[in-house]
Amino acid sequence: MTSNDTTPSGDLNIGRDLDLVLVGATGFVGRLTAAHLAETAGEARIALAGRDLGRLEQARASLPPAASTWELVVVDVTDAEQAAALARRTTVVCSTVGPYEQYGKALVRACAEAGTHYCDLTGEVTFVRWSIDTVGPIAERTGARIVHSCGFDSVPSDLGVLETARAAAEAGDGTLTRTVTHVRSMRGGISGGTVASMRGQVVRAGEDPSVGRLLRDSYALSPDRAAEPDRSGHADTERVSGPAALARKAGVEYDRDSGRWTAPFFMASYNTRVVRWSNARTGWSYGRDLQYSEVVDTGEGPLGATRGVATSAAVTGIMGGMGKKPIRAVLDRVLPSPGEGPSDSSMKKGRFVFDIEADTTTGAHYRTRVADGRDPGYTSTAVMLGQSALALAQDDLAAVTDAGGVMTPATGLGRLLVDRLRRQGFTIETVRR
Repeated sequence: MTSNDTTPSGDLNIGRDLDLVLVGATGFVGRLTAAHLAETAGEARIALAGRDLGRLEQARASLPPAASTWELVVVDVTDAEQAAALARRTTVVCSTVGPYEQYGKALVRACAEAGTHYCDLTGEVTFVRWSIDTVGPIAERTGARIVHSCGFDSVPSDLGVLETARAAAEAGDGTLTRTVTHVRSMRGGISGGTVASMRGQVVRAGEDPSVGRLLRDSYALSPDRAAEPDRSGHADTERVSGPAALARKAGVEYDRDSGRWTAPFFMASYNTRVVRWSNARTGWSYGRDLQYSEVVDTGEGPLGATRGVATSAAVTGIMGGMGKKPIRAVLDRVLPSPGEGPSDSSMKKGRFVFDIEADTTTGAHYRTRVADGRDPGYTSTAVMLGQSALALAQDDLAAVTDAGGVMTPATGLGRLLVDRLRRQGFTIETVRR
């Protein structure tokens, strides 16, 4: 089980000799997360976990000096007994091991049963729905916080809408109605783990009609699906004809507020469900009339429309191609594999800027900017995940909620994570317009 310790046993609150265990520390994003923890975790008792001791030793050797004394834990997280032994040792488990549908279930269940907090990077609707239904009641009983999607899926969207709704409520401006996240700019890679998760869900949807229905449901992650409206939001648009009408058929729309064209954001299908889940879990505190969507800003005029069509076609082609075995084989050769990542020089050029534009029930309008000058899928995600894990290990979680259960970043960490990310250089700012 470990390189220098025996497996503990006993009651839930006994034998926790670690504050945080990072599982998947030898993968690309895992190593980036470990490096961030080594720079920011202070005196936290941290261990790196994975299946191969040699690779763990290499990973630790590449980290800043603060990590030199971290314990190395050899574990197969798909083995229920090994996962349970690991969970009993630590306050928090942080996992980068995906696809989570394949590798995450035993570990999440073990954490829930042990009362151990957990965070990950999943963007898999099927896995999170399983977690809510199967693990949620256990975590509620033990007090474990199972916080999914603590990376680019879906921290910027989730915290951005949280802050927008909070600002409107504090100003007495009511609750949110039409709310659109605009991706103003983004440069950086999509991780191999994200690609693998998307591929797995598309394949399963083709094999199992019930999975397809779940993935098409805008409120698939709601804790009370029957109480949800049967709608999804979109930006206000103008009636157009000619080339503009053709663009609209491709899912591209003209935003009359900004005078710019927008295309579907490739991560919207998951992020929107997380935001709606946060709204429902907090008793629809964002508003019963919330209409939420996410789009990519592609520019003005005919060129903006053309870019929008190209963006939409690329998203549709990749997602559709993953469902067809011959095309999937081609995509597998060009898209990153799990554990792979870009060069340091490429990551240094990364950035993203999101603007959440929201109307309220009183007619006010708010804009929240969420931005970071790091690669969204890699270095920025490592900061988001690392700070989520440290919040679970070190912060006063009762400031957010006393409850355990399966949660979003907004409902499980809330302003604790907002404040932490700001201290790490993120922009998270809300203005009334």
